[in-house]
Amino acid sequence: MKINCDMGESFGLWQLGCDEQVMPYLDMANIACGMHASDPVMMKKTVQLAKQHDVMIGAHPGYPDLQGFGRRFIAMDKDELAAFFIYQLGALQAICQSESVTLSYVKPHGALYNAMMKDDDVFVALLSALQQYNADLPLVVMAVPDYRNYQDLATTYGIQLWFEAFVDRAYDDSGRLTPRSVSGSSLTTIEQIEQQALLLIEEQAVISLSGKKITIHADTLCIHGDGPLSLSTAQVLRARLNRL
Repeated sequence: MKINCDMGESFGLWQLGCDEQVMPYLDMANIACGMHASDPVMMKKTVQLAKQHDVMIGAHPGYPDLQGFGRRFIAMDKDELAAFFIYQLGALQAICQSESVTLSYVKPHGALYNAMMKDDDVFVALLSALQQYNADLPLVVMAVPDYRNYQDLATTYGIQLWFEAFVDRAYDDSGRLTPRSVSGSSLTTIEQIEQQALLLIEEQAVISLSGKKITIHADTLCIHGDGPLSLSTAQVLRARLNRL
């Protein structure tokens, strides 16, 4: 089980997260690519930080929505979506190349991630674009009980999927994330987060807001780097996984 975190989401004079403190505890850094957050300088600094701590680098592309932090859906046809997607991968790949490190995977951000999980047309558009760009890059998607449809579509395009679960977000009875508009959608104490992480690590399961136990297979656990408990969460997860 690997720990991943959304990173490099500051830009200009605006600062978000505590990347330097969190990075040493990670296995995977999902680096923003300049559309929902970040800028070229921040992207380069975050790649350098990941390199310093031997952390795998993943592209974290999103909708072009700096004002909304990429959490607002933007309707795009498949060609437009593919162009924005590939543009972001290429930008981060160039920075990785300049630092003599490798781009290892792709994880869409925010509204694009949610659209991918809800709409097969969006999912297929991203699979097709990734196949055109580099089919050897795994795509990170949400670990859900009904994962086989995603697996079958990805196999058609020759793309490997890595399934992730969230230690700091609440789940609904379908085994998907509770919308942020719902009360209790985010876990607010380190005790809650540790309890959910432990259940995922030991039993590959979560407890929904209504109390239902749901089995989901996850390859990696996600921390939101903009959360107030990101550092504490990273420390707790690393300590737990190191004891296994």
